[in-house]
Order: sequence, then C-alpha cells, then structure tokens
Amino acid sequence: MALYLLLLMLTACAATPQDLSGQMFTFPQETNSAHVRLTTSRQVLSAVTVCFRSFSDLRSRDITLFSLSTPSAANDFAIFKLAATDVFEMWIRNTHMNFIRQDYKLNTWHSICSTWDSGSGLFQMWLDGKPSSRRFMSAGSNISGPIIIVLGQDQDSHGGGFDIAQSFVGMMSDVHMWDHVLSPCEIQNYVHHLHFPPGNVLNWNELEFQIIGRVLTEDKQKIETCD
Repeated sequence: MALYLLLLMLTACAATPQDLSGQMFTFPQETNSAHVRLTTSRQVLSAVTVCFRSFSDLRSRDITLFSLSTPSAANDFAIFKLAATDVFEMWIRNTHMNFIRQDYKLNTWHSICSTWDSGSGLFQMWLDGKPSSRRFMSAGSNISGPIIIVLGQDQDSHGGGFDIAQSFVGMMSDVHMWDHVLSPCEIQNYVHHLHFPPGNVLNWNELEFQIIGRVLTEDKQKIETCD
C-alpha cells in the first residue's frame, strides 16, 4: 500500500483541464525519466506559436525547453538552449538551425516565444520581447500526429528516448501554444503579462497534463521585500 501511495505521489495525471495561473512546474534534478506530458486534441498543425517562461541555472550543457514529436519526426517542433550561453537551437520537421547572440541570463525568468508557418517556411524566435531574424526552415508540409508534447526531456524517439544530458533543471510556467502565428503585438502582450488570446492548442489556464517522476507543481515565486 505504501508503494502504491508513493507511485501516486510521483506520477500524477490530470484527468480534466486545470487552471495553473500563478503556478509553475519545478524540475529539481537531472534525470532521464521525469517529465510533464501535455495533452492536446489537435493533431494537424500548419502553423505554430509556442510561448513559455523558464528559469534555470544550467550552463555546462544543453537543455531541452520544449519537445513536440510525431511518428515521422522526433523533433517536429523543439527548442533547446545550448551550453554556449547565447545560442538557441530550433527544430522544425527534423530540420534544425541555431539562433546566436541571444541575451540569455542564468537564474532569471525569461519569456520565450517561437513561431513557424508551413506556407512560407519562416521561423522566428522572441526572447523577452526581442525578435530574431526571420529564417527559412521548412515549408510545404504540416505537423501531423499523433502529437506528443513533453516538457523537461528531449524525445529522441516518439514519446521516449530521454537522455539525462539533455534534461531540463529549473522552473517553467505560462505555457501556451497556438495553431497560427501570433502578431508582434500579441507576443509583446504575452511577454509583459498584458491581455493576450490564450493558446488554442495548449492553454496554461486550462491545461491537461500528466506528471511522470519528480516534477512539482508549485506557486510561482515572487521577488518581494520581507518585513
């Protein structure tokens, strides 16, 4: 019975959407198993915007920030922060490209948004409201499911193939995903905590998710002066 209760504590499944406003996922250790699996009913995407906030102190190795996998492409839409402090690696349809000289600081909350459209093939990332160059990555084919979305690990295979050397350690919050490219104004509103349309693929305020392993759901920390 004790083992059963422990498993329930370490593996929690949200059967219905939950409002995670003011909360965060905490990934407290390096692991090749702990992750959060996000659920969506959308299985075909011709355009994507993903936004989230993250906080980490890792600098000696690569970390996985977002991993969307399908049977035809393990890295159908993925975001990595490389060990070099100013480089992000983006993947679309198993095609990757580095975005350099990004002003990424450790032990700081960052807002990260990435957009892609299959019609034009153009990809762009936004770090704390600052846009990168618009780059051509992949055009003419949609992301087609079954879609598996994971936080905390890189999917080297559909739904698995996790590597401790790429695991995320830190905190994540405010994860949203849309089936279209947000306007620059909408992205700025997200970054600055103003009114923006919530994600229609993933919505942090109505999120269906499953926690596997040691990942915590906590109130988001605020830097305040204590009396």
